[in-house]
Amino acid sequence: MQPEQFNILLRFFKALADDSRLKIVGILANQECSVEELAALLQLKEPTVSHHLAKLKELNLVTMRPEGNSRLYQLDSEALQSISKEIFTPEKIASLIEDVDTEAWESKVLKNYFEDNRLKEIPASRKKRLVILKWLANQFDVGVNYPERLVNDILKRYHIDCATLRRELIACQLMQRENGVYWRIT
Repeated sequence: MQPEQFNILLRFFKALADDSRLKIVGILANQECSVEELAALLQLKEPTVSHHLAKLKELNLVTMRPEGNSRLYQLDSEALQSISKEIFTPEKIASLIEDVDTEAWESKVLKNYFEDNRLKEIPASRKKRLVILKWLANQFDVGVNYPERLVNDILKRYHIDCATLRRELIACQLMQRENGVYWRIT
């Protein structure tokens, strides 16, 4: 996501992270209102409503038109749809984590469960166990068939209970087995 879009998204969430502003958006989605009407509906003071409207106007979510001595405000549904189309796509939301180390948690799990290149224990947590099993699966080459005895020898380098690890690798579909021969799934 581009920095400018990220800032728009951040300002959008900050603006709508207020109970009164959300209510104003809801009211203005249904009808035009003046500051005086909004203040009465929300039981707020007019300067407070004006402040909230200014925040919403910064994002172009609210439009204003003069009518006589008063100003009427309305939700700009096109601006809302534009933000939705430009920023609220799964790809754009997923790009928010571009500068986040997505493997930090997995690295922490590996660090906590390995000591001197040996697995201290098999994690009880399914999610942590899967991290360990993925690491163990990477100790096997793709496209190579391994007899069970060799699988046991490789797994015993890391933990004494090779039978459990072998079964778990199969159960999690990280490896397959047929007639005592094992291979890693890509």
